[in-house]
Amino acid sequence: MVLESNFTKLGGGGAESQLRTIALALQRAGHRVAIMTPLSANGPQLSAERCYGLPVGRVRYPRIRFVGGALMSLRFAAFLLQHRDRYDAWHVHIAHNMGAVTCLIGDLLGKPVVVKVSGWWELEQGLLAPNKGVFGKVARSWLKRATVIQAISTRVAAEVEKNGFPPERILVLPNAVDTARFPMCAASRVAGKPFVAVYVGRLVPEKDLTTLLDAWGQAFHGRNDVRLRLVGGGPLEAELRAQAARLGIAEQVELLGHRDRVEDVLAEAHVGVLPSRIEGLSNTLLEFMACGLPAVASRVSGSEDFVKPGMNGWLFPVGDVNALAAALREAESLSAERLSALGLAARAEVESEASIPLIVGRLLELYRGKHPRELGGAETGEATVAPALGRP
Repeated sequence: MVLESNFTKLGGGGAESQLRTIALALQRAGHRVAIMTPLSANGPQLSAERCYGLPVGRVRYPRIRFVGGALMSLRFAAFLLQHRDRYDAWHVHIAHNMGAVTCLIGDLLGKPVVVKVSGWWELEQGLLAPNKGVFGKVARSWLKRATVIQAISTRVAAEVEKNGFPPERILVLPNAVDTARFPMCAASRVAGKPFVAVYVGRLVPEKDLTTLLDAWGQAFHGRNDVRLRLVGGGPLEAELRAQAARLGIAEQVELLGHRDRVEDVLAEAHVGVLPSRIEGLSNTLLEFMACGLPAVASRVSGSEDFVKPGMNGWLFPVGDVNALAAALREAESLSAERLSALGLAARAEVESEASIPLIVGRLLELYRGKHPRELGGAETGEATVAPALGRP
């Protein structure tokens, strides 16, 4: 597993979380997994250690602009060549410089290389973004040597194809969700008890929590029988508290901070809310649905693949306060039986499309050299080209 980020015992973002989920599932099935990352200045300063029982190696490089990155790439290429017989396949979890090197060496050695493209960062800021100069074009040409491009949503697949990647190598394969860790546990509506909606994630601008609070205030101002729980930390916490007070909903909004066992919070909720401006495919969305929570989500990449309005949740245009407020009001108005039916459908969706056995099984076939078009039931990059990843 190749990750151009920190992999530590202290959590991490979506890419790190998903890598951990996949790697541990492979390990439990008897496969050997190793993880390679850069030894960055803001991460652990150990060249090798174990995290979650997984061996992690880190490539040292000097902290010199331009020179450092080139030397890191050379050292990583040397590692791949030196240890080429120890590994049967390489899986890149962020399509950036280390991924480009992996694709080049893998192509030269005939080694299967799966490159995962998660979304907005790679396509709007990383190597797949326009105007990356000569070195960017070279690195992008190396990425195109990947055996398979794993796009985690149909919209990501369309964007990757627009970037000139061979469509026959693009496979829509979503993130995996641990349905054992997140069992069907959504709370049932009980007369006299508050209606509870929950958000899980960072408190950052791209999650558009200000729109969520505006919509919540519009939908439920003056009510004392509703609760909005925000799980997670981030730079906007003070601003969100002030906004809730200004809107007169401070008593309804609970900022819970970080929780190690987020599944316990989900078990006390009736719906999950994801108002993001931009996503690839949210792990949180999959966890909501695995727990049987109908999702109220913005119409962004990934969410539009899983949330089926009227069947398992609600979709609303990005940043649309009125539409979000209407969805929240409708969710709160539903009977316990109707909410339960939506939740059961949400659970069934992730079980059929994003369960660990399904996703890991398909990845193993790719690691063993199977072509994307040979995977039964898997979608390829023939998706209709969609607008930009998060914005309508």
